[in-house]
Amino acid sequence: MRQGTKIITLDNGYHLWANTQGTGDIHLLALHGGPGGEHEYWEDAAKQLAKQGLNVQVTMYDQLGSWYSDSPDFSDPKVRKDILNYDYFLDEVDEVREKLGLDNFYLIGQSWGGLLVQEYAAKYGQHLKGAIVSSMVDRIDDYTKHLEEVRETALTPDQVAYMKKCETNNDYDNDKYQSYVDILNKGYIDRKQPSKLSHLIDVTNTDIYGAFQGDNEFVITGKLAEWNFTDHLKDIKVPTLVTFGEHETMPVETGKRMAEMIPNAKFVSTPEGGHHHMVDNPDVYYDHLATFIREVEAGTFNK
Repeated sequence: MRQGTKIITLDNGYHLWANTQGTGDIHLLALHGGPGGEHEYWEDAAKQLAKQGLNVQVTMYDQLGSWYSDSPDFSDPKVRKDILNYDYFLDEVDEVREKLGLDNFYLIGQSWGGLLVQEYAAKYGQHLKGAIVSSMVDRIDDYTKHLEEVRETALTPDQVAYMKKCETNNDYDNDKYQSYVDILNKGYIDRKQPSKLSHLIDVTNTDIYGAFQGDNEFVITGKLAEWNFTDHLKDIKVPTLVTFGEHETMPVETGKRMAEMIPNAKFVSTPEGGHHHMVDNPDVYYDHLATFIREVEAGTFNK
């Protein structure tokens, strides 16, 4: 596959930005989180894998509505109905795969992207060589319970009470509330400071993020609140790596349980890693990823 940027025209007429880095015969398609986030923590994935002695072509893309890709008019009720649902984004992954000419490839997804990896591996697993679920649970209840523990650990009781009051009143847009979110972000999302994942403006598509997640990473008021894939983990037949940061928003115990429930999976964790542990501790994160790919390629990967 040619390195560099490619614009993908979807069958629905919208355009997606995609970029391929790296060389070799192994292909890795990388999905970002959010939803409504963007690709940037995958920008050096091919370079990091090469540091581990593994040549991989890594293709990342911005999902519909995200940063470099087309953004539909979400004020249109029909657009919201057609696009703001799980099936749209899942099928978009497969259309991107098809238009890029990928088959027998690896699929990695971070956070929301890890949700899509789980669903893709269960539905379209015949196209995959391996799947990597990076920092995503299989049921949101585990996540929300852990978020309460995180807040109670990182903040004072008065600060937690204030956040809950703001959330009850739908009052997120105030400096005091957002200052507490910033404390949590630095402790559990981007532990390595200053964060490399920063822009001069907020590039998150809040129409998409709000519809599924809510205001921030520490409260869920959108569709994700009902998501539960536990009963379908058994349908993931491909070799699977489940990777979490040791100090993040997703509970490590859930990751371990997922690896037990997926027929052929292993769990690994990244020391000193937050939610974006591929940035917080890339040497360990990409060592785990390279080891997984090598074992699958050699036919030696076992649960």
